[in-house]
Amino acid sequence: MTSSSAPMDAVMDAPSAKRVKLSPYTKVNANGASSSRYRYHTGFGSHFSSEALPDTLPKGQNSPQVCPRGLYAEQLSGTAFTKPRTTGNFFSWLYRIRPSVGHRGYSAINAPTEIVGDFSCSTVALPVPDQLRWSPFRMPADSEATDFISGLKSVAGAGSASVRNGLAIHVYTANRSMERTSFYNSDGDFLIVPQLGGLDIQTEFGMMDLLPNQIAVIPRGIRFSVNLHDKQARGYVLEVFNGRFDLPDLGPIGANGLANPRDFEYPMAHYDQDAATNVAAPGPDGAPTDEWWRVVTKFQGKLFSAAQPFTPYDVVAWHGNYAPYKYDLANFMVINTVSFDHCDPSIFTVLTCRSLEPGVAVADFVIFPPRWGVADHTFRPPYYHRNCMSEFMGLINGAYEAKAGGEEDGFAPGGASLHNTMTPHGPDRNTFIAASDEKLQPRRIADGTQAFMFETHFMLSPTRWALERSGVVQPRYVSCWENMPVRFNPDGLEAIREDSSA
Repeated sequence: MTSSSAPMDAVMDAPSAKRVKLSPYTKVNANGASSSRYRYHTGFGSHFSSEALPDTLPKGQNSPQVCPRGLYAEQLSGTAFTKPRTTGNFFSWLYRIRPSVGHRGYSAINAPTEIVGDFSCSTVALPVPDQLRWSPFRMPADSEATDFISGLKSVAGAGSASVRNGLAIHVYTANRSMERTSFYNSDGDFLIVPQLGGLDIQTEFGMMDLLPNQIAVIPRGIRFSVNLHDKQARGYVLEVFNGRFDLPDLGPIGANGLANPRDFEYPMAHYDQDAATNVAAPGPDGAPTDEWWRVVTKFQGKLFSAAQPFTPYDVVAWHGNYAPYKYDLANFMVINTVSFDHCDPSIFTVLTCRSLEPGVAVADFVIFPPRWGVADHTFRPPYYHRNCMSEFMGLINGAYEAKAGGEEDGFAPGGASLHNTMTPHGPDRNTFIAASDEKLQPRRIADGTQAFMFETHFMLSPTRWALERSGVVQPRYVSCWENMPVRFNPDGLEAIREDSSA
């Protein structure tokens, strides 16, 4: 299947193109033109105009009697029509070769799935106040053909997709691309965090390449296909059932810092070039054949499928502010203490999904990136903590500064931990001793490491799959805090250095 996107000259001349950023996979021809299909608009939350062919967008209106190039005009509403612009009214107009409604009826996918949409049901999820940690989630065997959809498994969550209140945390593993299959999520927005293997994500709006240490957000209802750059892929997904991801307020930090708006990338219009002519015929009995596309939706936590004889990726132009985007975590501008004490982890927030209560998040996406540690007279690892929020952590690569151990008994890339509401947590014994006794001097922290946290005001319920069938729960995780040294000195102000815990 061939595809088309805007020529470089057209991209640069387009009135909406603020800045073009090319992906690491871009190849530049001798004449200076890019041969990559990954091209981006930049600027968080902007209203973009994007054309794969010039002069495709209607002038001065959204839905003319006949659209340029004979296309269909279709609006995708991400918020209610009447939502105030001041609080974010999100929509896009897509100009496509055929309307997306041209599919057969939906039918339930009855194959077993580990996806959960209602976390109040004890048959699929349980309240667990214990500290939990998982070793790296297992990859499927080569003989088990697993794509992004079939490899998606819920780990924890709260609330229900059907009442649009709550969230879900998933992991995905895959060893196959999505062949003639498109997926959209009716339940909420996806924030995808690759840990192993690069992804080629084709969306209705255009193409995105996604590598470990990058993230992508695909809002509710947008169709996409995940294809693999490598033989295997694994990662994490944060799904919010209500609200949307936004940049955090910076307060006294000022106008610049943390994740800057200019570093967020939105795909430029791109369509399958043979979309107009490549229409699969039905079988002798009128039923769809293997040449048809399968459109899969997650609806109230269940999977449904509909067949259509043409590609879903036939959008020749679009404009709006409701679109998928990506962000490279290496662009995060770290702010940290230069005097004493440990900043609260909120200083590392990349994106937030706000609740109705000011300052309280449905979900925050927080990272712990490479940085300098220079605090004087300070215990530099994260402090011991009991939190009104729930904290789910994952590790993309490296070794997290507050936890030691190996793949089977430690916090390893591809694994996770969950410290629920008011459950105590903090550095393990070895980290505490080393940080308490080290000579303080400026040093690099977390080089070669990227840990992250999904934080939420919801009390999270782990799924039965995560607890019972994943096979990677670490049963002795809590033992990392056993025999913590007692250095209390009733006779003086100096801590006792030798271990008196016995």
